[in-house]
Amino acid sequence: MSNTTETRNLRAMDAVTGNIYETVAIIAKRSNQISVKIKEELNGKLAEFAPTSDNLEEVFENREQIEISKHYERMPKPTLQAIEEYNEGNTYFRVPAKEKLLK
Repeated sequence: MSNTTETRNLRAMDAVTGNIYETVAIIAKRSNQISVKIKEELNGKLAEFAPTSDNLEEVFENREQIEISKHYERMPKPTLQAIEEYNEGNTYFRVPAKEKLLK
């Protein structure tokens, strides 16, 4: 997965939904889900290093904590991950309004 900007074929992206705006909404929702998951993982890992007291004198630089933070900073952004999942066909979505019309 590339961390750089790349041109995308919008016609290929909206082939499944038939509407680029619907496609963008699906990708945005998946991106938010990925973002929340990553944030929970990061907070869980960093909580292990949380100081047990509020004494500022005891706060020190923790090398492991810094490495964990750097790892998450280098990861591809959630939007790029969501686009990749969508293009590979790994994103599940449904549109309840359209389902009602089909019934």
